[in-house]
Amino acid sequence: MYQVTPRQILHIDMDAFFAAVEQLDHPELRGKPLLVGGDPKGRGVVSTASYEARPFGCHSAMPMAVALRLCPHAIVVRPRMDRYVEISQQVLGILEQFTPLVEPISIDEAFLDVTGSIRLLGPPEIMASELKQRIHASTNLTASVGVAPNKFLAKLASDLRKPDGLVVVAPDGVRDFLNPLPIARLWGVGKATLPRLERIGIHTFGEALRLSATDWRREFGDHGAHFHELVRGIDERPVVPDRAAKSISHEITFPVDIENHDYVRAVILDQTDAVAHRLRRHELLARTVSLKIRSGDFTTITRRATVPDATDQTEILWHAVSGLFETWAQQNPLPVRLIGVGAAQLSNRSCEQMSLFQGKLDERSTNLDRAMDAIRDRFGNNAISRAAQGIREQQ
Repeated sequence: MYQVTPRQILHIDMDAFFAAVEQLDHPELRGKPLLVGGDPKGRGVVSTASYEARPFGCHSAMPMAVALRLCPHAIVVRPRMDRYVEISQQVLGILEQFTPLVEPISIDEAFLDVTGSIRLLGPPEIMASELKQRIHASTNLTASVGVAPNKFLAKLASDLRKPDGLVVVAPDGVRDFLNPLPIARLWGVGKATLPRLERIGIHTFGEALRLSATDWRREFGDHGAHFHELVRGIDERPVVPDRAAKSISHEITFPVDIENHDYVRAVILDQTDAVAHRLRRHELLARTVSLKIRSGDFTTITRRATVPDATDQTEILWHAVSGLFETWAQQNPLPVRLIGVGAAQLSNRSCEQMSLFQGKLDERSTNLDRAMDAIRDRFGNNAISRAAQGIREQQ
């Protein structure tokens, strides 16, 4: 009789990533409390706190001034996004040695579906251990990995024994794994939701089992049904790699509000180039581009544009994205807190018919993209950059 193999999902999370990279590149910072983020004299926030700073109560998203009051001897370092992206791409390449089903969810974490790799590479916990070893050998950094039957459980598991942890949740051990955990670890439970749960006597996942689906809906509306499934360890979401994704995007939250729009333009070009590189890597073309902007007052807007022909070329995508930004900047000369570039309406390159004149018109741009991709693949993402990226040095 045919037997269906339970899904095996890995969640990989780099440990204190920004701080770890700074300590890697600057040995004098190792073993010292380190805060990566913005200027404490302004409205800077902590992007990453090293493990040496965390016992003092420092954590990400905390105002830098508050973190320094908690740990006055901490060293503050401004982020170097180019360097973090470079190492992130190294790690992504290692993950893809284990399965093509890799879904990056941020610069320092990703999901892998290794169900189809078990026959070739062995049990998932062996793969997780080997993956950690390869990352350390390649980058000198550590990662924590959770292994479980679904995304939710794998992400919970990866967070339990940081740094350098490996936690496996067996399909028949889900209940034992979840029941003792504090309900604050439930996805979607925040400052407003947690007190409501505690008021009705729910402090752990095990205690949450006494709430029926109707109870959850009554208390939390549309989110209630989702909560009801998660506390039981149910999560049917698949791992969606770039090739199967409906969109590809890059997004950065700055540790401080950026008033210099030339600097923001340079970051947008960098993001557009990264999105285009991912399209080319997976032989995809995009027909729509998007630009997401969050200003200093936390107002968030998203603008979209359609290109004449589906493309993977940086120059064409940049022309559309930069136009969206210029329109916004003329109407809103505000400092920027978050910027993101995306590509959507994706199609496979082999299935897309090229327009009659597109080949000759785009030949120069295609050759430039290929040359830059080849240099980056061989020497790293920082080996070459688009001209406008030099503007960032002014910030």
